[in-house]
Amino acid sequence: MRRFMKWAGIGLAFVLLGVAGLFAVAWAVTGKAMSRTYLVNDPPLPAGQAVAALQRGKHLFDTRGCGDCHGPQGAGRVMIDDPALGRIVTSNLTRSVRNPAYTDDALAAAIRHGVRHDGTPLLIMPSGDFANLDNADVGALVAYMRSLPASDNDPGTSTVRPIGRVLYTLGKLPLFPAESLDHAPRARQAPLTAVTPDYGRYVAQSCTGCHGGDFGGGVVVIPGKPPSANLTPHADGLANWSEADFLRLMHTGHRPDGSAVDPLMPWTVYARMDDVELRAMWAYLRTIDPLPARGKLARR
Repeated sequence: MRRFMKWAGIGLAFVLLGVAGLFAVAWAVTGKAMSRTYLVNDPPLPAGQAVAALQRGKHLFDTRGCGDCHGPQGAGRVMIDDPALGRIVTSNLTRSVRNPAYTDDALAAAIRHGVRHDGTPLLIMPSGDFANLDNADVGALVAYMRSLPASDNDPGTSTVRPIGRVLYTLGKLPLFPAESLDHAPRARQAPLTAVTPDYGRYVAQSCTGCHGGDFGGGVVVIPGKPPSANLTPHADGLANWSEADFLRLMHTGHRPDGSAVDPLMPWTVYARMDDVELRAMWAYLRTIDPLPARGKLARR
């Protein structure tokens, strides 16, 4: 028994050393990622164009998830507060837009590239959903953000806790979307607004963060939540859906069989899109390559 206890103690010591080592590595890796800087040299936003586009900017703010994350008046809020993963807080945009460091182009970089004015990465900012927004739409969004009434709300600061850092280090938690984006300067041009697959692809950018660039779903955005749905025209996805089924889900949050989607699906945001946007999105989803669901059937 004494020998057994001895070896058990040694084994436990090695396990504890291994765990401590993993946390130490995770802390260092996450810290390095937080301090990395990204160079953004996008063409500047056209001067004066944004001021005349407040209505368009408000529509984008309301239908692309900006208000869902930052609050309807952009004052910021606590999105996640998990004792193991971390505390994720969205910033008070009404303060950001009044910070001289956030020029229009710096705000555009935050939206499309997920970086602060100093080039360091924003935490959990879904810039992949906005990476291809054209200058007119980004300018309109920035103009609307600048029109938001000032708020003194202080949502606090984000903190990545130990398990969150370990999951990030293991590639299981995408804390810094800037890492996976193309930061090369390029022209971006929105297609003609119409019920076409081309315009639908432009609108459907806002779905890629959860459903993947190929819309095959299976993405677990938050540990413990169900994987995202397969949106491709496959039997595991939307092959048997009609446009009416799709519009019903986007307006009510219910599938054709009457079941409700997980609350993580922001259908109340997309319900504010106009008929052209939603029908164009459906037209686009019918043209993409059908893919089987990844792992078990995703039904978020």
